[in-house]
Amino acid sequence: MPSLSSDIAFTPSVKAVQQRLGSRRGYSNMEFNTKVTRDLQGFLAERDSFYMASVNAEGQPYIQHRGGAPGFLKVLDEKTLAFADFIGNRQYISMGNLNDNNKAHIFVMDYANRSRVKIWGTARFEEDDKELIAKLHDDGYKGRPQRALIFTVDAWDSNCPQHIQRRFTEAQVIEVIEPMKQRIAELEKLLAAKG
Repeated sequence: MPSLSSDIAFTPSVKAVQQRLGSRRGYSNMEFNTKVTRDLQGFLAERDSFYMASVNAEGQPYIQHRGGAPGFLKVLDEKTLAFADFIGNRQYISMGNLNDNNKAHIFVMDYANRSRVKIWGTARFEEDDKELIAKLHDDGYKGRPQRALIFTVDAWDSNCPQHIQRRFTEAQVIEVIEPMKQRIAELEKLLAAKG
């Protein structure tokens, strides 16, 4: 029997727990996406941050926040994502982990719309392809790219909104507040003129 794309997450141990706790039937034929779709591309184009997990040779996991201009995690083709890696704290934990074990995971949140996407795959850093690194850098973003991270998508899935608390970016808050501030200024001007 061919394996399902969801087997990337639903290992035999996970399936055993699902069976014991009564959820296995609902997941028994679940398929994850294995290619980047237009929906995923659109979702990523609006995100300005995500979390990336890697694992070292001893199996110790590590999660790192990545941020940039909206859409900085770019789709190169139906199986490949990439982003410019900027100068940071220079710990290089992800880089070292990926040298030991190229398995990686990207977790993308949209707090405002209460949605998330999980992406399994492999990753590697590219330091020599200056053209690609320049292509991945968004004009106007203050970070200076040092290298690119290339992520090959094995599978991805989106989750339900349950338990996601709404949060808004500064830009989203400003978009709502600015018209209100302008209206308040207009009303204050009217009151002062009547006063």
